[in-house]
Amino acid sequence: MKEPIFYKILKGPLTLCFKAIYKPTTIGKENIPESGRIILAGNHTNYFDCLLVAAATKRCVHYLAKDELVKGPLGFVFKRLGIIPVNRRTKDPAAIKAANQTLLEEKLIGIFPEGTINRTDDVIMPFKFGAVKMAWETNTKIVPFAITGKYKPFKKSVKITFFEPIEAEENLENTNAKLMKIVSDKIVEERK
Repeated sequence: MKEPIFYKILKGPLTLCFKAIYKPTTIGKENIPESGRIILAGNHTNYFDCLLVAAATKRCVHYLAKDELVKGPLGFVFKRLGIIPVNRRTKDPAAIKAANQTLLEEKLIGIFPEGTINRTDDVIMPFKFGAVKMAWETNTKIVPFAITGKYKPFKKSVKITFFEPIEAEENLENTNAKLMKIVSDKIVEERK
């Protein structure tokens, strides 16, 4: 599967605009491999998070995203951005199968394991098991990330930190707990 042309066309201008307006701080982007299969997984704070993650790497990020995006009025656009639609109303084996195939083609997957934007008072919401399940099934490492701060135009107020890759173990609960701890510890640290 070739990388989506539409993604390549839009990425440059969108990244430039995004960085000019939100001036994000990016830490640890050297932890994202320049090639090969990898999963980027972290917390979800805002609709702009996809742009923030994508701006940190030259690679195409294939996001797992709610299937409503490909069915709505902008569905034509989203279908051509390389997203992998997920039916969040039920367990969706087709989405995991498509994501696994993308990884086996040595591509990069982006996922927000909370499943939606965290609008609660909790540091993070419980992570769903999709990221660690894909990692285990495809022998892919996960690069955890933590998004902290707020998106404030023309202020350096939002930050993303990428951590060293972790490996999934057969006990998916342990791996998921480890992933959640890395992300939540950073968020708590930044709030102090």
